[in-house]
Amino acid sequence: MKRTKTSKQWMTEHVNDAWVQRAKLEGYRSRAAFKLTEIDQKDRLLSKGQVVVELGAAPGSWTQVVVKKVMPGGCVIALDLLDFAPIEGVEFIQGDFTEDAVLQEIEKRLHGRQVDLVLSDMAPNISGIATIDQGRAEHLWELALDFSQQHLVSGGNMLVKVFQGSGFEGFRKAMGAVFKQVHVRKPAASRDRSSEVFLLGLEKRD
Repeated sequence: MKRTKTSKQWMTEHVNDAWVQRAKLEGYRSRAAFKLTEIDQKDRLLSKGQVVVELGAAPGSWTQVVVKKVMPGGCVIALDLLDFAPIEGVEFIQGDFTEDAVLQEIEKRLHGRQVDLVLSDMAPNISGIATIDQGRAEHLWELALDFSQQHLVSGGNMLVKVFQGSGFEGFRKAMGAVFKQVHVRKPAASRDRSSEVFLLGLEKRD
């Protein structure tokens, strides 16, 4: 298939991207590692011994960051539709988070333990129709929030990737009903032109 002008431009930017080059140099699977690293440095989300559930984990760069911080003694359960190369200490589930069977599998792997931190980097497959894509994205945010409400320890935290647009303010308010603090984070490794931001919910309410 012939590449479009837009895809060629993206590839050129990607290859020349300083974050991509740094990720290769430091052994991370993608530039996204630095998004989580920056937020963690600011908000101190990760620590030894934590139980962490990561939704939308592939290709595994966030997972690499998490494992370094919570091991030894921690528990990391990662989920994605796509498979990725194994990471020592990580329990990986390949499946669709919108399906009840997948949720039940996560709960099974938890063995009754509550979760200290929920990370969600989930995003829907893009159709190109803005209203449909935003609606699908919002559904994933809501599922991640519902999971957090059900499984986080009191005082636990959640970090979720969202896209600014319709539904953003409503979802931020919904997070405010679950967490004592809600912050917007835009790490330096996020592309400026992207509507991607991260909502951070701190201290889950009792």
